Amino acid sequence: MTNGPDIASIAALIADPARALMLNALMAGRALSAGELAGIAGIAPSTASSHLARLSAGGLVAMRQQGRHRYFEISGSAAVELLESLMRFSTVTLPRLGPRDADLREARLCYNHLAGRAGVALYDGLIARGALCPGHDGPELTETGRAFVQTLGIDLSAKTFKRPPICRSCLDWSERRSHLGGALGRALWEAIATKRWARQCGDSRVVRFTPEGQRRFAQLLAPKTSMQGGKSGQKPRLPA
Repeated sequence: MTNGPDIASIAALIADPARALMLNALMAGRALSAGELAGIAGIAPSTASSHLARLSAGGLVAMRQQGRHRYFEISGSAAVELLESLMRFSTVTLPRLGPRDADLREARLCYNHLAGRAGVALYDGLIARGALCPGHDGPELTETGRAFVQTLGIDLSAKTFKRPPICRSCLDWSERRSHLGGALGRALWEAIATKRWARQCGDSRVVRFTPEGQRRFAQLLAPKTSMQGGKSGQKPRLPA
């Protein structure tokens, strides 16, 4: 037998129809639960858990814990590149996830920080302008970020910032991508509310931006390079 890469075993993992459907679903960039992936693949939850264990052992998916819930996502760029080369020949329609209420999906409070599309846009925008960078235990506030949040009136010497984590990556219920939690997530929402860019709607978790608030929020999310007349990357999606 000739020595070489064990292509057959990884090909067998992807070739199973149920596992292929689950991988296709995860390629949309969202983290999904075993139950959701079971529904997509049309199999029992226990069977999906078995498949996910094999995909995890094969290095194709990774598990992400959010509170008492467990979600699965594509493990990294190598897995993405492998699957993208195959997905040119097949597509899958994903089910609608998270809250059905359009307002809740657009902008809402998750505990004490901004969530929904607006929350994900805020997180992406902070990364785009260099305010946040990846860290060992989650996102970290950079020196650029410290200067930036202080322009919003956020006092980083306050007692609330003495206890970690200052920044926390929180998996968004509807978008299945990260929004910003932790002390900074709370402080940013308080700054937005104090400036009256947006408000919480009564006893609901729904957040609504004013027209002026939408404009100022867009400026907040603009990458620093674009504000200086340079080139910018993809713009984060803003609340409607």
